[in-house]
Amino acid sequence: MPPKKAPAPSKKADQKKKEKVIEDKTFGIKNKKGAKQQKFIQQVEKQVKSGGVNPRKLEDPNVKKLEKEKKLKEQKELALIFKPVQTQKIDKGTDPKSVVCAFFKQGQCTKGDKCKFSHDLSIERKAEKRSLYCDMRDDDKEEDTMDKWDEDKLKEVVEKKHGGGNRPTTDIICKHFLEAVEKAKYGWFWECPSGQKCIYRHALPPGFVLKKDKKKEDKKNEISLEDLIEKERANLGPNQTKITLETFLAWKKRKLKEKEEQAIKDEEKKRNDYKAGRQIGISGREMFYFNPDLATGDGIDEGDEAISSYVREDDDSEDVQYRELDMERLAFEASEIDSNGITVATVDRLKVNNVTDNNKDITVTLEEGAAAVAINENLFIEEDLEGLEEELGDLDLEE
Repeated sequence: MPPKKAPAPSKKADQKKKEKVIEDKTFGIKNKKGAKQQKFIQQVEKQVKSGGVNPRKLEDPNVKKLEKEKKLKEQKELALIFKPVQTQKIDKGTDPKSVVCAFFKQGQCTKGDKCKFSHDLSIERKAEKRSLYCDMRDDDKEEDTMDKWDEDKLKEVVEKKHGGGNRPTTDIICKHFLEAVEKAKYGWFWECPSGQKCIYRHALPPGFVLKKDKKKEDKKNEISLEDLIEKERANLGPNQTKITLETFLAWKKRKLKEKEEQAIKDEEKKRNDYKAGRQIGISGREMFYFNPDLATGDGIDEGDEAISSYVREDDDSEDVQYRELDMERLAFEASEIDSNGITVATVDRLKVNNVTDNNKDITVTLEEGAAAVAINENLFIEEDLEGLEEELGDLDLEE
């Protein structure tokens, strides 16, 4: 029979032995708080618990490999995030605001609103827009070189270059182009009504502001009346006088006094201006008020009209009595009047006057009629009778 193996020591006994070894080696320094002592104590504990074997050898060899792989992965991710962004290049004639900024995508754009590219990520799903600040015909001229021409194209160029009907060009913006931009009709398929022969520019100069953009800016700057009132009230501050009946009456009285004083100052100023010969801004009424002699006048020339002025005297008689009209009272007073000696006209007096008696003949001779009418000789003055005979001689009297 093989010999029996020695019984293995129990774990508890082995643990107590290790603790005793640690206690012996750290005797006298266990309670010290220095960093070196604490570090030494930890090293002793590790050595004793590992049974004198180096703890690095006990570690899993794959741990370091995993850590290296993890670090490499992090570095690759950082390189993807912070890799240098290449400068964007766009085709000539393309609106930069229709292209998303590459730096903004990486979170590295520091230009903000001043960046010529767009910071709207949703634009990537849209098509590129035609630039308003570039005339596409300029690109056609640059790309259209002689090595690409045929015989017909060469004849056309020679005729344009040396022909008598060559039209001059200008920097003025085409009105059709401006209208299309203002009405948002400009795009890749837009063509000028004047055709390719249009001599005006189909591009906006730098810094040009459209009318529709001006209206938007004006609307942004507008402020409602309620907001303006609240803003002005906030600027006044809290230390203000509250409006009550007493404060309002005092303010009104002060304003009326100020208005009266201002009116006196204005009148005095106008009076001094009138005396100095400056009559601009002075009414005719004020002129007569400042100089009453103008009403009388120095003299009347031939053809002038005279104006007489008078002052109406106020009737301040104290004997006048006023009373309210009452129809019943007036009727009662009229009934009490004595009618003796008062003639009353009949109701049918008009009919009586219109009736003529045809049976009664009334004849009056010329002498009787002349005698019946008394002539007042004073009515005819000698001056009125002058020239009367000549006027009578000129008349043709028929029998």
